[in-house]
Amino acid sequence: MSADDVRSQVQALMPGVIADLEELIAIPSISFPGYDQEPVLAMAERTLKKFRDAGFADARFMDVPSGYPPIYGEIAGPEGAPVVVLYAHYDVQPAIESQGWTSDPWTPTRKADGRIYGRGASDDKSGLVTHLGMMRAFDGRPPVTLRLILEGMEETESNLEAFVEAHPELFRCDLFVICDMGNIRVGDPVMTTALRGDVSCIVKVSTLEHPLHSGVFGGAAPDATMALARLLTTLQDDAGDVAVEGVTAGPWEGADLSEDDFRAMADMLPGVGLIGTGTVADRLWAKPSINAIGLDTTSIADSSNVIHPTASAKISMRIVPGSDPKKELAALVAHLESHAPWGARVEVTPMKAAPPYRVRTDGPGYAAAREAMAEAFGRPCDEAGSGGSIPLLQTLEDAAPGAEFVLWGPEDTAQARIHASDESVDPEEIERMIVAQVLLLTRLAQG
Repeated sequence: MSADDVRSQVQALMPGVIADLEELIAIPSISFPGYDQEPVLAMAERTLKKFRDAGFADARFMDVPSGYPPIYGEIAGPEGAPVVVLYAHYDVQPAIESQGWTSDPWTPTRKADGRIYGRGASDDKSGLVTHLGMMRAFDGRPPVTLRLILEGMEETESNLEAFVEAHPELFRCDLFVICDMGNIRVGDPVMTTALRGDVSCIVKVSTLEHPLHSGVFGGAAPDATMALARLLTTLQDDAGDVAVEGVTAGPWEGADLSEDDFRAMADMLPGVGLIGTGTVADRLWAKPSINAIGLDTTSIADSSNVIHPTASAKISMRIVPGSDPKKELAALVAHLESHAPWGARVEVTPMKAAPPYRVRTDGPGYAAAREAMAEAFGRPCDEAGSGGSIPLLQTLEDAAPGAEFVLWGPEDTAQARIHASDESVDPEEIERMIVAQVLLLTRLAQG
């Protein structure tokens, strides 16, 4: 089948693919604790049925000690054919009203720009329907052995890593296709070759036994909120680079972004400057970044004229490929413990040490994928990194030593706004990704 034949076939399948996407967007499958479990279970059931109908007749829920079940299935290909594992996830982030949605996040909405809006439209229900479209293009009979793993807790405390470690035989393969990524811009193909890791901790700063009257004691007694603020500013230098001693950084070789492009993608306010040094790509994919992603102190609504005795922050630091997450976390903890102002008491609780990942790019699977992307998009394929992290990848590599990885999908960086308000996907990007996956499996089967 030629590339033109594949494009025509996939184009004819797209109305059904988009109908599936819209149906799945309407299910609020939020896996976070405290949210209703029924929509997530309903999403799992609908996803299971769709993949069974698409060819994974033996697809089933797998037993896990806690949380929502992963879906696993297998289709045997011709004898001696390569083994490929397909990955995506069926859970989504919350879509709280304060994020500023301009349409109902659980009502799939086609807007004037042609994109489909709704929570999960990109991350990662677009990945699910990309796999479905590929299966339908092969009429449920792919030319390679396919294994399917669809996760139900990727957005929160994943239970899949422990499942992979307990059942490594299910994941042994030649190639993993992780459809939970995307190009920088729609229509401009890139292979994702590096993911930053993520280490985090909670730091609590204490200065007093109890609150004090700010007028009577202010000026001599240190306020814990102010002490925490001063401690946080030590995490970055004046340029905005991470100032934690011993943390790894390096240059990026591959696709870059202009500062103007980045400003547009990030919707930065007029007059606000970028932080950090080096190219934009260096800052996003090859250097660490650090943020206070949560603060516990008195709210404005509950404020009174007191000096605060304690204040806390959750710190997240993204770390670069090639670094050791345990060492990077230890460096962050040591920095926080040694930079407290005014002798304030600092308690640091480590929370997470998720490893970064670098994709091997010298194998035949990667080469076939890069050629498939170029053919599907009609232009040369570049390489890019991602500031996000997928700790599961290292676990999969440990279960299948020597297997290659392909990281791609329809989640474009420029407009998708995953995890934020008005998340969306371009239907044409889904179509091109289905074509790319069909061409990839065809190439693999041909050797």
